[in-house]
Amino acid sequence: MEQTSPNRSIWTRDFILLSLSNMFLFFGFQMLLATLPVYVANNGGGNSIIGYVISMFTVSALLIRPFTGIGLDRLNRKIILLVGVIICLISIGSYGLTASIMLILMLRFLHGLGWGVATTTYGTIVSDIIPPAKRGEGMGYFGMFSTLAMALGPMVGLWLIQSYSFDVMFIASSSSTLLALILSQLVKTPPVAKHTLGKPESLLSGMIEKTALFPALLCLLLGISYGGIASFITLFGKEIGIANVGVFFMTNAICLFIVRTFAGKVFDKKGHFWVLFPGGLASVAGLIILSYATTTGGLILAAVFYGMGFGAIQPSLQAWVINRTTPQRRGAANATFYSAFDLGIGGGAVILGFVAERMHYAEMYRYSSLLMVAYLVIYLTYMFKQKSKQSVEETPSMQA
Repeated sequence: MEQTSPNRSIWTRDFILLSLSNMFLFFGFQMLLATLPVYVANNGGGNSIIGYVISMFTVSALLIRPFTGIGLDRLNRKIILLVGVIICLISIGSYGLTASIMLILMLRFLHGLGWGVATTTYGTIVSDIIPPAKRGEGMGYFGMFSTLAMALGPMVGLWLIQSYSFDVMFIASSSSTLLALILSQLVKTPPVAKHTLGKPESLLSGMIEKTALFPALLCLLLGISYGGIASFITLFGKEIGIANVGVFFMTNAICLFIVRTFAGKVFDKKGHFWVLFPGGLASVAGLIILSYATTTGGLILAAVFYGMGFGAIQPSLQAWVINRTTPQRRGAANATFYSAFDLGIGGGAVILGFVAERMHYAEMYRYSSLLMVAYLVIYLTYMFKQKSKQSVEETPSMQA
């Protein structure tokens, strides 16, 4: 049974170690986020190929997450985490050894497998460690560590390839991932909650947690919009004449960091509406501003709004998923949640990549804002139905 005392501290030794480990994994990944599209372009890849490189990663992560969820609900989570981070380390260490697009695609597939295993496991273990009464706050703080990586990783990656070489950048990314591996093995993970006896699960039901599906749908839409930014923001900067788009990543991450210091507390005290709805509005505004940006100031303003929106939405959706799920199904729930985000990023890279082939990046971002408009419409419809259902249940029966 979970400890529910509101006085339990979030900042335990294991929470700090796990957060730091996750941060270094993300730091290594974020260095590649802004630089790998350039690496592919330098080796002859166009916008569509760049989209495939991004999507190959997310497809493999998507494929492995459901199986990871099953394993996390039954096996030793620390060993699963070890396997995932090692695969990431091997993949990153191999990027600099090839300039072939085909080999890069193969490595991206392998890297995605490791990423899918590792990030699903991090999310599941930390949800066990955080006190339930402080879950929104705890997930926000956990996300702040990866936000630091989002702030520094792209800028450091771009600086390394501009000042040194891609090889140096790949070495730095590998070193960060190695540090994540070492720290992850110092964490003492709670025992896996035992499944109650009952009807055996089918393979599909074991992979997918139904209670996580609606928050996962909202995360899917967020992921598509983020996929367009992650895949093409560097090339968009070149289109509008801004050489260093690292300022976008830095500003975005700073806003993420700031919002996550209080959004989780709002989630715990007032409920998900007070973070998910304003976050959606901010994301729409950020994408529209980005589509009209022609200066560094425009990029910064877009990053402020999008960072505020993303920072409010992503950890709150994950906390909502965990709150809707039993401890025995957290592995599958986290796998469902992360799979939706992966599918969004991969889908965004491919779909918006085709859009970018036929028009300017600015127009592409304008269209991507409609995805977050859809997010708002779907979420408000859900809230209206829930409120109507609650009203009906609270109305006294008029029958004798």
